Amino acid sequence: MSYIIDKEKLLPLLTSNDIRFCDCRFRLGVPEAGRSEYDQDHIPGAVYFDLEKDLSGPVQIHGGRHPLPDLSTLKGKLEAYGITNDTALVAYDGGDGSYASRFAWLLSYLGHRDVKVLDGGYADWKEAGYPIDNSLPEYPSTDYRIELNEAVFASYEKVKGFTLNRPDDIVLVDSRESKRYQGIEEPIDKKAGHIPGAVNKLWTKVLVNGHFKKKEELQANFSDISRDKEIIVYCGSGVTASPNFIALKEAGFKHVKIYIGSFSDWISYEDNPVE
Repeated sequence: MSYIIDKEKLLPLLTSNDIRFCDCRFRLGVPEAGRSEYDQDHIPGAVYFDLEKDLSGPVQIHGGRHPLPDLSTLKGKLEAYGITNDTALVAYDGGDGSYASRFAWLLSYLGHRDVKVLDGGYADWKEAGYPIDNSLPEYPSTDYRIELNEAVFASYEKVKGFTLNRPDDIVLVDSRESKRYQGIEEPIDKKAGHIPGAVNKLWTKVLVNGHFKKKEELQANFSDISRDKEIIVYCGSGVTASPNFIALKEAGFKHVKIYIGSFSDWISYEDNPVE
């Protein structure tokens, strides 16, 4: 299953009752901006999911800067938006791909079978002159079943075990900029460096102008990693790791997981080493 869909394929499905557009626009540091942009205009019928209110939980001592949300609360949000387990979901953000990819990963973790990211995001849709409006849709409430898909989730304990044992069948991938990975600079977190044993694959390299690169280019980007191995992806807080998750799956990697707490969770344990 591909996680990516282009606007041309979606346009004929715009009025389908079996599809739900999920607007995930957000700006770090300006938390109300995404909702404001959604209220101004969005794809017709789209519902809004906020990174910090819906797709993340409250920050605590451990869990990172964008920990998993309370799943029962998220379940209620999905039901209020009329989403069932059989609803085809298409997530989009402003165009950088990270917030929509976070949604796609999270719904995959819930066990949702049909969730995709709109390639190019809302910016590409709007630039093409495709339909937009500012009405706030209402849908009949539904029942949603969570069936956790642990195949896409890497726990803190799993990553800790990797650093201690360095198994040959696991690759840990850091998705942040090289300077943060190397510990040369760290603008956000309290410590600089990376989780021991991780390799660096910058998440923005899987995208060009908001579009995911072609399968062959994505395969080339990860050509130094064996497809037979289990891949655990992380970033600073589990958001920008998500495009790398999508890209690895598109490139043909079968065993890909996200460490959702990521580096900000790792360093919340004082005794954990960094390289």
